[in-house]
Amino acid sequence: QLRLVESGGGLVQPGGSLRLSCAASGFTTPSYNIGWFRLAPGKEREGVSCINTRSGNTNYVDSVKGRFTISRDNARNTVYLQMKDLKPEDTALYYCAAVPTTLFTCGSSTWSSAAGWDYWGQGTQVTVSS
Repeated sequence: QLRLVESGGGLVQPGGSLRLSCAASGFTTPSYNIGWFRLAPGKEREGVSCINTRSGNTNYVDSVKGRFTISRDNARNTVYLQMKDLKPEDTALYYCAAVPTTLFTCGSSTWSSAAGWDYWGQGTQVTVSS
């Protein structure tokens, strides 16, 4: 069974940077999409970014474009989310999720819907505050 473990969260001042990691194990198919989602108090879970671990194709929600970068290291089975110019509204519990690419691609209109993803990590807290 696929297992996902997030790390790298913390407290950072506005304008600061953090890098989140999502370590995966137990792959059963050759290619997965890995997504980052976030859940803030009083809000619905939001898709932040997506990457196809085989092709490297990516996608982002508009609010993080130009500030966040998703990348993968297939040798380490790890996906990263580099976050810069962080804002208080980025404060949330960040989760990574996985789904086989046979179900949909990061370029689809539905990648950011949490309902479509099969596997989830436990989350890592990001707090942006002065």
